[in-house]
Amino acid sequence: MGDSVVLAFLLTLLAGLATGIGSILAFFTSTTNTKFLSFALGFSAGVMIYVSMIEIFVKAQDALVSALGEKDGNWAVVGGFFGGMILIALIDKFIPQQTNPHEIKKVEEVQSLGVTKDPSLMKMGTFTALAIGIHNFPEGIATFASALQDPKLGVAITVAIAIHNIPEGIAVSAPIYFATGSKKKAFRLSFLSGLSEPIGALAAFFVLMPFLNDVIFGLIFSSVAGIMVFISLDELMPAAKKYDEAHTSIYGLIGGMAVMAVSLLLFI
Repeated sequence: MGDSVVLAFLLTLLAGLATGIGSILAFFTSTTNTKFLSFALGFSAGVMIYVSMIEIFVKAQDALVSALGEKDGNWAVVGGFFGGMILIALIDKFIPQQTNPHEIKKVEEVQSLGVTKDPSLMKMGTFTALAIGIHNFPEGIATFASALQDPKLGVAITVAIAIHNIPEGIAVSAPIYFATGSKKKAFRLSFLSGLSEPIGALAAFFVLMPFLNDVIFGLIFSSVAGIMVFISLDELMPAAKKYDEAHTSIYGLIGGMAVMAVSLLLFI
């Protein structure tokens, strides 16, 4: 159990700190590679949707039906699935649109302002960092719980979440950098915003682990599936389409599903 806990925590930490990659890219990229961004976000959505519906939902269903019986177990897994969607929807609802981490901006949109010393730009970056912290907390729980139960799932989810955390890092660091002229301050705040995912992992370990049984596990997994499907459909795919070139985002979506499908088959 000790090694699996360490691996689950490290994977969650890796996913969260991908915001730092986005922060660095914001400093050294003068224009956004929209084709790559569209494909990457679509790919991340494809991984999340496929693994949620084909693997995570099924594992949750098996656990809950085993513990509660066929009728109650199936009702519980559906309740957990839509409960996860409601949770992440409520979190998004209370994040102002202008600071929502998934309202992705191109780097050049902020760079065009130059180093302005504008307090409103600094405020936007700070609130975006806070919004990412709140938003990524349940993602940390999802990554940790998934990796703890099944390391191959944990790796897949880590990759998907890390990809979609990169533009979040840009959304934090770019406005702060161009408000202050300080790369160090921009990187630090972007880096710290990603730490909410390992904090979510710690919360899962200390709060949920003592009570973990088939029912709790099944409810967590069904909720994780709902959260990931919601993020994919409400945030990743619209963002991918925003910067779409032809059908790039859909190719990314299909590619993500295909890679996830093959990787799961390799572990059978």
